[in-house]
Amino acid sequence: MRRALADSTFLRVYVMLAATLVLALGVAMVGMTLIDKVRIEHYREQLAEAPMHLLATMIDSMPRGERREWMAEKSEALDMSMSIVPLSSLSPSYFTRLRLQRGGVLVGRDSPHEWRFWRLMPAGGAVLQVSLSGMSERQLRGLTQLSGEWLASLPAGARQASIDSMTRGDLPVSISQSPPDILEPRQRNRLAGGEVMMQLLPEHWSVVLFMQVTPPGEAPFWLTVGPMASYEALPPALLASMLVLLMGALAIVIYLIVRGIEARMARLEMAATRLASGRLDTRVKVESGDFLGRVGMAFNGMASQVQSLLRAQQDMIRAVSHELRTPVARIRFAVQMVEDMSEDALVRRQLQGVDSDIDELDDLIDEILTYARLDSETIHGVEASPEPVELRDICERVIDSLMPLHGNLDVRLSAGPEIEVHADSRYLQRATQNLVANACRHARTRVKVSLLDEPNQVRVDVEDDGEGVPPEARQDIFKPFARLDDSRTRRSGGYGLGLSIVQKVMAWHGGTVSVDESPGLKGARFSLIIPRRV
Repeated sequence: MRRALADSTFLRVYVMLAATLVLALGVAMVGMTLIDKVRIEHYREQLAEAPMHLLATMIDSMPRGERREWMAEKSEALDMSMSIVPLSSLSPSYFTRLRLQRGGVLVGRDSPHEWRFWRLMPAGGAVLQVSLSGMSERQLRGLTQLSGEWLASLPAGARQASIDSMTRGDLPVSISQSPPDILEPRQRNRLAGGEVMMQLLPEHWSVVLFMQVTPPGEAPFWLTVGPMASYEALPPALLASMLVLLMGALAIVIYLIVRGIEARMARLEMAATRLASGRLDTRVKVESGDFLGRVGMAFNGMASQVQSLLRAQQDMIRAVSHELRTPVARIRFAVQMVEDMSEDALVRRQLQGVDSDIDELDDLIDEILTYARLDSETIHGVEASPEPVELRDICERVIDSLMPLHGNLDVRLSAGPEIEVHADSRYLQRATQNLVANACRHARTRVKVSLLDEPNQVRVDVEDDGEGVPPEARQDIFKPFARLDDSRTRRSGGYGLGLSIVQKVMAWHGGTVSVDESPGLKGARFSLIIPRRV
C-alpha cells in the first residue's frame, strides 16, 4: 500500500482528499460537541442566576447561628444540598475569582446527572455551594414559594429593586399589582389560597410560575417567575455558519493539495513548450518518484535523446560539408588548369559552365553550414547575444550588395527614420539578405523593403511583384529543401534552405517570419517580426 501511494500521484491525491474530509468531519463533530457543551453550561448558569442570588441574599441576612439549620431545612424541602465553603477551597483562577466577584455563577459536574453551583456570598470570602441532580417541579415550586416569602418580608419600596438585582440571567422575575391575565378564575382562586401555579407554554416550550403574595397589613401582589425556556439545540443559523466555515477551510485545503499538482503539471507544460520552440537543453526538475516524477524523468530522457540525435546529425552534416570543400576546391583548380591549357572556345564555354556549377555547389555548402550552425547553437542551448543594431543600415547594405546582380529590377528601401533593435547583427543581416535575394529572384520589375516601428516589435516587410506564394504552400516553404512548382524555384535557382535559415534566425531571436500577399505589388510579402527585447 505504501508503494502504491508513493507511485500513484492521483491515488495520493484521493487519499489526501479523503483524509481531509474525515478530518474536517471530525473537527466539525468535536466543534459541535464543544459548542453544545458550552451552550448548555451557559444555559444552566443563566437559569441559576436568580435562585442562587435569592439563596445567597437570604442566607447572608440571617444570623450566623441560624444559617446551618435553615440550609438543612431548605435542602430537604428543595431536594438539594446547600453549604457555605471558603473561597480558597475552590482554588479559583484569576478569571474564576473575577467572575464570582462580579456576581456570576459557576457550574460544575460531579457526574452526568449531578450538578454543582457556586456563588460568592454578598459579604465576600465565602461561597454558597448548591448540589442537585436535576431541576424538578418540586424545586421550581419551592424556589418560587421561597421568593414570595422573601419579597413579603421586604418593605414595599425595596421590592422592585430586589427583583431587578435578582433578574440577571435568562430567568425573568417580575411582580405586578393585578393578577395575570392568562390565568382562569379558578386558577386565580387557587393562587389566593397560597398555591404556586405552574403553566406550560407549548408554543415556546417554556414554563411560567405564578404566586400571590400577601404581606401583613398590605394589599396582595402577584409574583411571576418565567417564562423559563427549555434548552434548545444549536440553531440553524449557527449550524449554517459552522458549515460555511468548514466548507471554506476544506476548500482551502483542497486548493492547496490541487495547487501543488497543478504547479508540477504547469512546469511540465512549460518545459514541453520550450522544447517545442527549439530549446533542446530544457529539462524538468524531478521532485519525487510518483507518477508525475516518472513523467518528468521520461521527459528528460526524451529531451536528452532528441538532443543527442540532432547533435550527431548536425555534427555529421557539418563534417560532410567541410569535407566537401576540399574536393570542390580541387575540381575548381583542375578546371582552371584545363581552361588555361585550352584555347578552344567551345571547351572554354563548357568549363565556364562547370565553374558556375562549382560556385553553386560552394553556395549550397555555405547554406548547409549556416543552417547546421544555427541548429547546433539551438541544440546546445546557446542564447543569442543581442546588441544595439541600426536596422536601416543593415537593409541598405543588403540592397547595395544585391543591386549589381539584379540591374533589371527596381529594389528600393522605403523612407523612414532609423530603427534600433537588439539582435545579432551578423545573423539578422543574413536573414534580411536571404529574403531580399529571394524576392529579387522571383520579382518581375520591383522589390520593396519597408521598416515598420510598432509598440512592442519591429517589422521588416520584403515585397515583390512576382507570382506570389499560394496560401496552401505558405507553411511548407520554410521547411529545409522545400520547393514550390518549377515556375518559382527551378527556373530561378535556389536550394530550399534560404527561408529555413531565416526561420531559424528569427526563432533564435525570439521572433517570427511569415508570408502573405503584398497589398501593393500583388506578389509575395515576407515579414520579419523582431521583438523589442530578445
